[in-house]
Amino acid sequence: MRAPQSRTQPARSRRPLIGVSAYVEPADWAVWRGVRAVLVPEAYPRAVAAAGGRAVVLPPDDVDADVVAVLDGLLLAGGADVGPGRYGQPPDPRTEDRPDRDAGELTVLAAALAAEVPVLGVCRGMQLLAVAYGGTLYQHLPDVVGHEAHRPAPGVYGAHAVRFAPGSLAASVLAGVDQVNSYHHQAVADPGRLTVTGWAGDGVVEAVEDPALPFVLGVQWHPENEPDPRPITALVQAAARRVRRDRGRPGRGGCD
Repeated sequence: MRAPQSRTQPARSRRPLIGVSAYVEPADWAVWRGVRAVLVPEAYPRAVAAAGGRAVVLPPDDVDADVVAVLDGLLLAGGADVGPGRYGQPPDPRTEDRPDRDAGELTVLAAALAAEVPVLGVCRGMQLLAVAYGGTLYQHLPDVVGHEAHRPAPGVYGAHAVRFAPGSLAASVLAGVDQVNSYHHQAVADPGRLTVTGWAGDGVVEAVEDPALPFVLGVQWHPENEPDPRPITALVQAAARRVRRDRGRPGRGGCD
């Protein structure tokens, strides 16, 4: 009887690991009420998984940025306002910041940029990107544009037109998109060293990027809530390219 032939199975490439920055907010579940919890809306990891990635939730932690060594991409999620002290302004009474998130996310972001890890900033995340690059924010957008269309009511998303700079990363990722949702009362005033590549009809900054790095993109709206979350898909694809590029390098090839 002939022994069965051995077959070498090709190694399955691992899913890119995408760090998703987390909220820390009072939450209710089961019998518990108002317990401070580390959480992210499920739409973020669902969109990451749908694009072929694996989401890793990152609680605020500014002790070090060691986690970046095992990440293939970083998604800065939405949430409360960035602290005005981070860009040299006194707080507006309507500003609600989260100093722990600012400290933890800026620590991880700095390391991710230095390592050229792909980064996507969503809403607050885009604003944090701008601040990290030396920019500033409008603390209450209705005072600037004269309307509430970017956050029509508590818990209600607005919808508005958007356009992108031809030839930009944003235009490539979002080809054919001309309307987005939004829920924010702050916005980028000065992008610092970032390049503005997307605008709402009223001139509000809707996309920023760093052309000097492989993938650094910020969007002011919430693509995780869209049926076609292209920016998150593009982040995971950029992370997958990084995995393939790094395959075989010491310390990074063993998971493929």
